Amino acid sequence: MNIELADEALEYGTQVRRALEAAGGDELVRKAEAQPAERETIARVLGELGAWELSPRQDAVELEAAAALCRSAGYWAAPYPVAERLARPADLDVDGLVVVADATPMAAVAGIELRWAAVDFDGRRSLVTAAQPDVPPRNSAFVTPLRCTPVDTGGAGDIALALVLPCWTLLGMLDRAIDLARDHVVVRQQFGQALARFQSVQFQLTDAEVERAGVEMLARYALWSIQAGNEQALDDALALRLAAIEAADVVLRVSHQLHGALGFCDEATLSWLSRYSWPVRRLPLGRSATEDLLTRRIARHGLPGLFSEPRGV
Repeated sequence: MNIELADEALEYGTQVRRALEAAGGDELVRKAEAQPAERETIARVLGELGAWELSPRQDAVELEAAAALCRSAGYWAAPYPVAERLARPADLDVDGLVVVADATPMAAVAGIELRWAAVDFDGRRSLVTAAQPDVPPRNSAFVTPLRCTPVDTGGAGDIALALVLPCWTLLGMLDRAIDLARDHVVVRQQFGQALARFQSVQFQLTDAEVERAGVEMLARYALWSIQAGNEQALDDALALRLAAIEAADVVLRVSHQLHGALGFCDEATLSWLSRYSWPVRRLPLGRSATEDLLTRRIARHGLPGLFSEPRGV
């Protein structure tokens, strides 16, 4: 088992991150909220890097490149459904795929004029039309209800990838939250010295980094599980999602605490990053619902892994 990403995928992720920074970086989300049509800038930049030509379902290296791409997009809180486009199924004539819950399907695809498909946790697939949101992006983060037209029940193999790639986006957001918190405490002074010199601050940052690093390892493992065609790939994807949501709670809480009131102001990048992480953290299922589904799926057998007991023991 090798959970390290290929050098080509890592380099691709680096180039994507640099390209998005050159295209505006932190300003991408600010401009998109003010003028939603600006989201097409992100699609154009990624398209020029060959993002929409990747075939993560057919090629292992391209799967890893797609994950690295999502992570870089998350680092800049790029308000565009990158993971959803990369998760598109091979056998449907659509541009992207979202995983939805049974009741009130929603996704952060408002204003993106593409062909979308949806799949629920029973493998039922639908063609979807995004409704016009009745609240501005400031309040919705581009999340909108979906109108679904059933297609088939053959989507069980589509779910794992469509869950894992958004977790890589969230991982990129956690990368950025840690960087922002670290930079803030190095510069900010209190009682005549930098916040970074206080032991309590160091402990908080360490806790946050441990959570982030744990998600990274699980994200690599879940990606390998998909590559290997494991039967439990969906369980691994759900375990990753649950861990990512829990880690996001810790990392963003610590980052906000260290920023103080400033972290909730529009002048602070952390405020935007935190707000636009909510669609990934809440859809298709929030923390409790994800935990419930994972618990029901694994029942008594647990999650296979490096430290699992052999079957029959």
